[in-house]
Amino acid sequence: MLPAIVIGEALVDVITGPDGSRRSHPGGSPANVALGLGRLGHPVRLATRVGHDHFGSLLRKHLEAGRVELSPGSVVDAATSTATAVLDAAGAASYTFDITWALSAAVEKALRDGPPAHVHTGSIATALNPGADQVFSTLHALRASATLSYDPNLRPALLRSAERERERVERLVAISDVVKASEEDLAWLHPGESPDRTAARWARSGPALVVITLGANGARAWWRHGCQDIAPVPVRVRDTVGAGDAFMAGLAGRLLHAGLLGGGPGAEAATARTALRAATDTDRLPAVLGEALAVAARVAALTCGREGADPPTAAELVG
Repeated sequence: MLPAIVIGEALVDVITGPDGSRRSHPGGSPANVALGLGRLGHPVRLATRVGHDHFGSLLRKHLEAGRVELSPGSVVDAATSTATAVLDAAGAASYTFDITWALSAAVEKALRDGPPAHVHTGSIATALNPGADQVFSTLHALRASATLSYDPNLRPALLRSAERERERVERLVAISDVVKASEEDLAWLHPGESPDRTAARWARSGPALVVITLGANGARAWWRHGCQDIAPVPVRVRDTVGAGDAFMAGLAGRLLHAGLLGGGPGAEAATARTALRAATDTDRLPAVLGEALAVAARVAALTCGREGADPPTAAELVG
């Protein structure tokens, strides 16, 4: 089976609790998605940038334990990036970053030489140059042989104004097959416009499926002909770090399993892309997509019940 490839940042979350305590956890939105896919049993590689330092070693061991293979060239002679997450009394996180993002020449070559089944990207990797331009170019090169998913996972502290970011985000939305975004992403990107209106417009612009996560209220899926709510899974929240990434991993993993994402040499990507579009060419969400979204919600809920970005394994998901 050809692997999925996730392109994007791996970093260490330095988490400060409401009581001032500090602890370090491996993180980074794309790395969290890769970890989620690996723990759910999907072959996955991460094309990223980590250093040879202590934090880099922590990340590499964490990803390897989660069955994530690093793409060649991902380890560089530079400091590993960090994000400081400050938790409020409800466990919600706000972030500040110390990050450098770029793909090495070896990573770019490896991506083009070995076509994956599916490519996921998002967050800082698609926003911070020079790496963001490299990612967009790579996605264009891979789209003929792989399906694509994208999560903007916007970090306003690192971004320009929303007005200047919209074109970049919507350019990526238009070439993707599946898009996942949070209600907060859309509120920042399009102030004064309802997230539902934005999601509906995105679903007509290119992707077959657009999913907006709504925190404790679950999620809502949009496609060309309609929308459907996804009920939240009750959980005692420890914190919300990595919850959206876990949702993305659960959704992509289930769609890969169903043959609605995935590709490879020849016409396989076109076959999966056609199947996904056929599944959404209706005013009612097909059972296979409803089941994938329910799984994604459960994966996210299990992650919220644990400290840090710690997605469940396949055995924990069914347990």
